[in-house]
Amino acid sequence: MRIVVISDSHRKYATVEKIIKAQPDAHHIFFLGDLTSDIEDLVYEYSDKNFYIVSGNCDFNSSYSYSNIAKIGDTSIFYTHGHSFGVKGGTAHLAATARERGCKIALYGHTHIPYISYDDGLYIVNPGSCSCSRQGPNSYAVIDITEKGIMPIIVKI
Repeated sequence: MRIVVISDSHRKYATVEKIIKAQPDAHHIFFLGDLTSDIEDLVYEYSDKNFYIVSGNCDFNSSYSYSNIAKIGDTSIFYTHGHSFGVKGGTAHLAATARERGCKIALYGHTHIPYISYDDGLYIVNPGSCSCSRQGPNSYAVIDITEKGIMPIIVKI
């Protein structure tokens, strides 16, 4: 099962659409905020996919929550934009929250810096920004969940 994780598009709708088109085998799309309007029309265009959306710090008047949990198969995924978890100062609070909720994966954005780590049974993934990276090229993440395990990667745009 393939998951795509996108964050911090900041009015780059075409980039978000390009990412989804580039990953036709992905049936689960996580959008981690900033700006949710960049993904909302695609939810209807790609009705064969499951979308998981949270608001970011730039999503004024958005009806989406700042964090949520998705269960895909046997894998629970905690996802958030990250600003309400202080991720610019580290991922300890995010990781603790994900573990408390029984999740195997914690997804976050906000920093515009791609990041993957594995710590004591928890994968922590930041896809970076698909439109305005603060470190290296713009990017998104792909996570494959198989019988053999979980494999997250960063895809440069």
